[in-house]
Amino acid sequence: MSNGVSASADKNIVDLSRGHRNKAVSKTVRATRERLQSTGRNAPAFDRDVLAMHVNTVLQSALVTPLFVTVVTAIGLYLNPATTLVGWALLALSVHAINVLIARRASRIEITAPNMRKWRLRLLIGQVLVGCSWAVFSLQDCATCSGEGYYFYQGAVLLVAISISAMSCVMLRQGILVGFLPLVLALLAAAIISGHLLDIGMTAISATAVVFFHYIADRQYRSNLTLMSYQSEKDDLIAELEVAKSMSDEARRRAEEANLAKSRFLASMSHELRTPLNAILGFSEVMSSEVLGPLANPTYKEYSGDIHRSGEHLLNLINEILDLSRIEAGRYELYEDALSLLDIAEDCIGMVQLRASAKRIVIHDQFEPGLPQIWADEKAIRQVVLNLLSNAVKFTSQGGEITVKVGWTAGGGQYVAVKDNGPGIPEEEIPVVLSAFGQGTIAIKSAEQGTGLGLPIVQAILAKHDGQFVLRSKLREGTEAIAILPATRVLQSLPAIEDAAPVERRRKSFA
Repeated sequence: MSNGVSASADKNIVDLSRGHRNKAVSKTVRATRERLQSTGRNAPAFDRDVLAMHVNTVLQSALVTPLFVTVVTAIGLYLNPATTLVGWALLALSVHAINVLIARRASRIEITAPNMRKWRLRLLIGQVLVGCSWAVFSLQDCATCSGEGYYFYQGAVLLVAISISAMSCVMLRQGILVGFLPLVLALLAAAIISGHLLDIGMTAISATAVVFFHYIADRQYRSNLTLMSYQSEKDDLIAELEVAKSMSDEARRRAEEANLAKSRFLASMSHELRTPLNAILGFSEVMSSEVLGPLANPTYKEYSGDIHRSGEHLLNLINEILDLSRIEAGRYELYEDALSLLDIAEDCIGMVQLRASAKRIVIHDQFEPGLPQIWADEKAIRQVVLNLLSNAVKFTSQGGEITVKVGWTAGGGQYVAVKDNGPGIPEEEIPVVLSAFGQGTIAIKSAEQGTGLGLPIVQAILAKHDGQFVLRSKLREGTEAIAILPATRVLQSLPAIEDAAPVERRRKSFA
């Protein structure tokens, strides 16, 4: 008893943390949607992520620039042993150190919308300083160099420097253009002053390289934004699925609690309703039968008969609801035995014959002789046939006909078919009639209304027997209900089960 109580109590436990999880997930969904809806050409929704990625790139590639400056300085001193190149190297390393410090500080704090522009401006200023350092390098001259070798050295270094900066500034828009603008201006000024063809060529090549690498960096920037957008959409989908799962779990929990409450209600009301109904049925039957003496007023006898019939009707409704509840809960047990489907059909016809005669309905039977017994629950099969016959009598008009067939199916099973020539059921209402508490328009207009549980109970009972229920009907042509039992239920098709104990005894006697 205690186990049942604890199990019931476990079903009623409310998950108090579920609400907090739902709020967090909903907040994430709203934030992601806002990011997706606000994502435009400049993608302001991803500015913080883009800036953080740039800062991370600067920190990860912090050693590249010092190594490159060292190599450039070494080659330059070999070509032009002048101390000015060492000074430039110190300037370039100092500028690079400033950029790394800015990036490190930005990585240690949370970049928010108000201070995002400030940090972006600082990073752009750092790139301008880098460009100024390379402008100083481009103005270096070699008085001792012969030929045009030093020009080629400077041009190659500047192209490599622009490419390295382009790779590190992919996530900082306009970083290449703004950063190397001082370099282009310095080269342009030198070309104008000197008028030398090589200076003009270096200016053109550097400017073209800056524009080209800016284009490449911009394409990579847009590609990264697209990937970030896809990632955001995936996160949004995951959050949506999490919300849907959470809502589904909550709905399932509430449905289980409602089903448990329904089962408790039906279990308690079955006793509370049946006890007074038995007294009402018993006393009303005694009064209508005048067992204790005749009633002085004949109207009282008529009233007692009405009370008895109404009580029986109410008891049948309660029994149907309880049967369906047991079936849904999986507590409807079958007590199987060998029985004859023909005998059950004949008994059920006899039970409804009086009601059919009152409406001048003729019941025809078409039974195939020699049907073997089946293995089934007699009470359940009797309930199936009686429900089908009761429905046929209920909805068949005065002077109608009902045909009851019992025979073999094509698959070796047995069936019971009840066909009437009543008003029929519209085709679109058949699923409604077969659902629990479902009633068609004909049933609603009929004076003999029920609960709408007869056919669902028939379906459930046949399903418990691995059988099948078929309902065919046409408006104004009648209805045919067929209950089919499979061949595995026919005893003639099943091998006998031999008792192991007598076989063992026979073996010992032969030994």
